[in-house]
Amino acid sequence: LEASYAEKKGAGGGLGGKKKATKLSRSARAGVIFPVGRMMRYLRTGTHKYRIGMGAPVYMAAVIEYLAAEILELAGNAARDNKKGRITPRHIKLAVANDEELNQLLRGVTISNGGVLPRIHPELLSKKRGGRVKADSQASVPEKKVERSKSKKPI
Repeated sequence: LEASYAEKKGAGGGLGGKKKATKLSRSARAGVIFPVGRMMRYLRTGTHKYRIGMGAPVYMAAVIEYLAAEILELAGNAARDNKKGRITPRHIKLAVANDEELNQLLRGVTISNGGVLPRIHPELLSKKRGGRVKADSQASVPEKKVERSKSKKPI
């Protein structure tokens, strides 16, 4: 009996032959988190005239994932510097502004509730003995003047 049963079995060990492969998304196959199928749809709707290769949405998803990770890392550092546990739009604005390349990339972008960058004009800072403070020392804290007590001198 066992020999006849073994003859009926297929090469895969079961009676059904080949096993059905589990479905994997294109994002999982590419190893990215951002949706490759959605990127393909955006590329198709944006460019009716051109043909789109199968690698283009994968590359686009990988680039957007990298940019998002970079901005989130810098914004997390900014939140930690401000002793906060939650990233706010203000932290994202500060992170983008302090990074030279991201600032250039997102120059025309307005971040809602981002506020303004902290900057004090050099002419408004304290003056040293009649001269103006150089622009290099704009971030320095102005020195406090020590006031002398007004005591009456004998005449």
